[in-house]
Amino acid sequence: MREAAFVKQNKNNWQRFESALQNNAHVDPNELSVLYLEVTDHLSYAQTFYPNSNTLLYLNGLASRAHQKIYRNKKESRNRFITFFTEEFPGEFYRYQKQLLLAFLVFVIFVAAGSFSAASDGAFVRSILGDAYINMTLENIANDDPMAVYKKMGEMEMFLGITINNVRVALMAFVFGIFAGLGTLYIVMQNAIMLGSFQYFFYEQGLLWESVRTIWIHGTIEISVIIVAACAGLVVGKGILFPGTYTRLTSFVQGVKAGLKIVISTVPFFIVAGFLEGFVTRQTEMPDWLAIIIISLSLALILFYYVFYPIYLNRTSNHVKEDHRI
Repeated sequence: MREAAFVKQNKNNWQRFESALQNNAHVDPNELSVLYLEVTDHLSYAQTFYPNSNTLLYLNGLASRAHQKIYRNKKESRNRFITFFTEEFPGEFYRYQKQLLLAFLVFVIFVAAGSFSAASDGAFVRSILGDAYINMTLENIANDDPMAVYKKMGEMEMFLGITINNVRVALMAFVFGIFAGLGTLYIVMQNAIMLGSFQYFFYEQGLLWESVRTIWIHGTIEISVIIVAACAGLVVGKGILFPGTYTRLTSFVQGVKAGLKIVISTVPFFIVAGFLEGFVTRQTEMPDWLAIIIISLSLALILFYYVFYPIYLNRTSNHVKEDHRI
């Protein structure tokens, strides 16, 4: 569609919306939100087909003013903490599925690289995990308790220590996104290579299944949300590299805000992972079926919250917009 025809077709709605924004009387935030969705759709269309046009500048300004009006008038719910996790964050996270996929693929590639390096060079595992850890684990294997390392500390001490360390790693992955995302990818690489060499070490000892069924009780959530935190860093990096129609500074600030929300979303999961590692993983005598159930439920929870639920909310939102247009 030509720009002139696009403007002619929609300008009455834009003017009606602009009039509502300029009206000093109270405007229902919910009604304004519906109009806002329509304008942002038009803004996206204009960004694609009419870049650097006056139409794009007009719609961008209109959408920005609408956003300010909505959130200035909207009363904060007493349940904001709950709705952040159940509605606000997952609804927004759909936009960052590409960064999540990239973080996941990079992680998988470097896990494979760590495993391959460990298989090719006998000294590689020691250089990554350290002589002290390897010697201790070999001693535990000789004593028929290869996972004894998870029983060395008290439950609460391990729970708190592991949780704090995991949150620290997540924050590093997020903050290092300021280096155009490359710092985040470096954190991903470090953790992935360590995991790959770690798992190969137990494979070489004939204990791959023993390590998998024990470590992934807590590792399923722990590793998954480290990847999610890396997604946050990549969102920051994208804000720096690809500002779109915004200034680079504005795009960077928006990326930081979005990335911070992603990191905040990981904190409850890190607490659950820390609890599992501190109190459950040490139960190495538990039957395989119970370990498999815990691992499966953990994976299902992560996939639901960070993949399927955001997709569901996005589709529901689109249906609401379509119904409004009809």
